[in-house]
Amino acid sequence: METTSIDLPGCEIESITFEVGVLRVRFSRAYIVKTLTGSEERTRWWQAGEMILEGAEVEGELPAAPCVCDGGDVGENVYTYRDMVPLPLESRGRAHCVLKIRDSGLVLKAQADGIKLVMDDRPHYIEHIKPE
Repeated sequence: METTSIDLPGCEIESITFEVGVLRVRFSRAYIVKTLTGSEERTRWWQAGEMILEGAEVEGELPAAPCVCDGGDVGENVYTYRDMVPLPLESRGRAHCVLKIRDSGLVLKAQADGIKLVMDDRPHYIEHIKPE
């Protein structure tokens, strides 16, 4: 069994758009960590894709992009994920994101009725992560 998640700190955001209640955060490089059950080693990958929040309400101004995410929270229903997002993710119901933007002090903050990750193409291998 494999677990896969996006590691939010360092993810490169290409664009942030909000139109007709849909917030789209486009990652040119989302950094992914994969772990195999029973293995101490993990692997790091990158992949482009979008985090889409439907029925969204954005608090404040949208940060200018391109930019780099410095971590934050992404939530769906009763779960809140700090500095990571599980892959795959598609959920109806209460959703939110609070993403910090590196070197700016800005935050992208939104509430929504649903959230999903739509990844492009395939992940690209970067490295093995050795246990500390």
